[in-house]
Amino acid sequence: MTLEHDILGANILIVDDQEANVRLLSRLLAEAGYTRVASTMDPTEVCALHRRDPYDLILLDLQMPTMDGFGVMEGLKTNSRESYLPVIVLTAQPGHKLRALQAGAKDFISKPFDLVEVKTRIHNMLEVRLLYRKLEAYNKELEQAVEDRTAELRESEARYRSLTELASDWYWEQDESGEFTKVSGPVLEMLGIRVGPLVADPAPVPDDGWDPAERQALQGNIAARRPFLDFALHRTRSDGSRQEFRVSGQPMFDQSCGFVGYRGIGVEVMAGQ
Repeated sequence: MTLEHDILGANILIVDDQEANVRLLSRLLAEAGYTRVASTMDPTEVCALHRRDPYDLILLDLQMPTMDGFGVMEGLKTNSRESYLPVIVLTAQPGHKLRALQAGAKDFISKPFDLVEVKTRIHNMLEVRLLYRKLEAYNKELEQAVEDRTAELRESEARYRSLTELASDWYWEQDESGEFTKVSGPVLEMLGIRVGPLVADPAPVPDDGWDPAERQALQGNIAARRPFLDFALHRTRSDGSRQEFRVSGQPMFDQSCGFVGYRGIGVEVMAGQ
């Protein structure tokens, strides 16, 4: 559907205590193609009518007995569903125009009516109003899409970590300085060392049993921020037994392509005397 179709199908209420004015405006709107036009000559009904069937536009006379247009606008402000007042005031008093705008009216139409002015102001206000609603609806859809996508990514991340834990002995993450930020699995117990020397600490650690050439090659991958798959590491423990491992890792980058660290998995593939 086009915007013009939406404009002509907008929900409009005419509020005026003069029957002649109600008939004139109703006929004018019908001839212009508007299909949903209601009216009331009782201003005390307006708030209840608007709550029951929210209007896209209210044409509101200011000078009425029992309750004037200013009182009607104050009542409309109590509508908790929407703070926006879709009101064009109808007035023969030039001095009331500024006060009406300050009270929340969006535009005014002078009496006696200039029919071209009436049609133009009504059409323009409905156009702005409906475009604003479309934008508001689009923003809500976009926010919901972002929330849904964020939830999907979190679920995917949780699933990924769960799978890596099942497929490996440990999962690890490092920050850009090489410090471990997350370790999942019995890495400390398995390796019998503090976490840092495995992949983060370039300095040799006396009697740790790790092969220096392998350590240096792994450090070269990390320094170059290259991914590595099933990188072989081994260590000889103080009792002469040998441990062998396979470590896989990939660099992580933020949205600005800045390096933020590594993450990966490791498995012990053989242990022997």
